[in-house]
Amino acid sequence: MASEIPLPLTPPVSKPLTNGALRKKLQGYVGFANLPNQVHRKSVKKGFNFTIMVVGESGLGKSTLVNTLFNAPLYPSKDHVPLSDESPKTVGIQVLNTDIEENGVRLKLNVVDTPGFGDFINNEDSWKPILETIESRFDAYLEQENRVNRSKITDTRVNACLYFIAPTGHSLKALDIEFMKRLHKKVNLIPVIAKSDTMTNEEIVAFKERILLDIAHHDIKIYHAQHYDCDDAETIAETKDVMSKIPFAIVGSDKIIETADGRQVRGRRYPWGTIEVDNEEHCDFIKLRQMLIRTHMEELREFTNDLHYENYRTEKLLAMGYQQDQTVFREVDPLAKLEEERALHEAKLVKMEQDMKHVFQQKVQEKESKLTQSEAELYAKHKEMKDALEKQRLDLEEKKRRIEQGRPITPEKPKKKGLFANK
Repeated sequence: MASEIPLPLTPPVSKPLTNGALRKKLQGYVGFANLPNQVHRKSVKKGFNFTIMVVGESGLGKSTLVNTLFNAPLYPSKDHVPLSDESPKTVGIQVLNTDIEENGVRLKLNVVDTPGFGDFINNEDSWKPILETIESRFDAYLEQENRVNRSKITDTRVNACLYFIAPTGHSLKALDIEFMKRLHKKVNLIPVIAKSDTMTNEEIVAFKERILLDIAHHDIKIYHAQHYDCDDAETIAETKDVMSKIPFAIVGSDKIIETADGRQVRGRRYPWGTIEVDNEEHCDFIKLRQMLIRTHMEELREFTNDLHYENYRTEKLLAMGYQQDQTVFREVDPLAKLEEERALHEAKLVKMEQDMKHVFQQKVQEKESKLTQSEAELYAKHKEMKDALEKQRLDLEEKKRRIEQGRPITPEKPKKKGLFANK
């Protein structure tokens, strides 16, 4: 039997990417394509957390819409609410926490309601309690991130804010504009037209155009879903269709009614006909639910964390005196890095050489000063000794001269002075 000759493996094909990296084509199954399944299992086991805020005047159907969105009686019925003579003085903040489950996926839903918003004669600062609530939740999350033990972090940051616009048919009110200008950098803002069944289709289209013109004029940033490279043409078209409905004209109802053709639907019955909540020809509720829950809930969470929270965190830390070293974000070229290190090393050697020269010159100057001082001292001592020797020489010459003249060398005694000097 002839021996089999192994064929050489074809080298993987490399395609350059825009960022300079190479995309390799694998020759067989490796396994990391299963990562999304691992993330899915982990996410289902851990569960999800979502916080939604509803803001608008009383009577616009905020609680009804929340019940309709999640198809559950999250808000209790208001049919038997006791009357009160006292009206609230400020905007209240009410939080509803509930755990819901669908097909094994658990969702911890937090609904933040704002009763009293827009219900006063003077609504000048009615946005402040809402802004303080959003920022306090950012502060709470930031405090948890700075703990030593971060194993249990509770995320209560507001992921989306549904702002209910009254169906006036004219344009945005001053309160609507002021609220959105104050909060559009803190939260994912989603404007909705409440109770759109009070308007005709033509009125809704014209009202939407006026709202978008006001939003663009005041440079208000509302939430817009993003397109990704991995999205197919159908997903992109679907996302564009959903975004084209903003602001969403919605009708909320958790009541089951029977239509003329015998169907059981959620909606409202009027003398002139029936409004179906889940009918795209009647309102934009389906598109709102699709964006908010079915397709972009995770993106809303990412926007909250990566955009709004990061901006707030940066401003907070800068206000506290922290400074960011921008060099840590710089892309490093190995050759440039080596050249930079070499230049730094040479500069360090030059500095060391200069320091050594300076020290050497200082030592030389100190030595020269000491030598000059010693020389002066030696010169003074030499002069003193020379003067002493010169004196001795003169004394010896004087003695020699006296010996030669025959006079005694001993010095004469001093003469006595006084009255008896002649005796």
